[in-house]
Amino acid sequence: MSAITILILNKMAKIILGIDPGIADTGYGLIQEDKGKLSCLAHGSIKTSSKLDLISRLEILHLELSKIIKQYHPGLAAIEQLFFNKNVRTALIVGQARGVALLTLKQNKLAIIEFTPSQVKQAVSAYGGASKLQVQKMVKLILGLKEIPQPDDAADALAIAICALNSKLCLKS
Repeated sequence: MSAITILILNKMAKIILGIDPGIADTGYGLIQEDKGKLSCLAHGSIKTSSKLDLISRLEILHLELSKIIKQYHPGLAAIEQLFFNKNVRTALIVGQARGVALLTLKQNKLAIIEFTPSQVKQAVSAYGGASKLQVQKMVKLILGLKEIPQPDDAADALAIAICALNSKLCLKS
């Protein structure tokens, strides 16, 4: 991590936005940390129809993500890095959705931190090879939720936000 990233993380944002980028579904999750207590403010998925052209879908992602940022005023955003995908076409499209998400975060002047899927799994479940269900169960437990967050993309986004919080706490100590 760069010195600038460490400086930003040490400011201890109260609200963290996690994003799991995708073109059909972009998961988002907002957590708040207050005096060591963690809570879930909101989670969900920004859905776009496959009947729309790619540019329209990317515009929807930008507009909806902007609304979420304006509603909750996060101080930090965390986004998952792309992992290698065997389907190059899918990877390119998801990369475009991720690029729109990053630009939207930057336009809204948010500090941004990125994590690999294994870093997120490690932070939430203490095992970088954890299954999707194991991560979802830990997100439920960590945030004191009654049920596993749905859809899956939202649970992943909450895990990404938790990973960001864990990273900030590790850097601060």
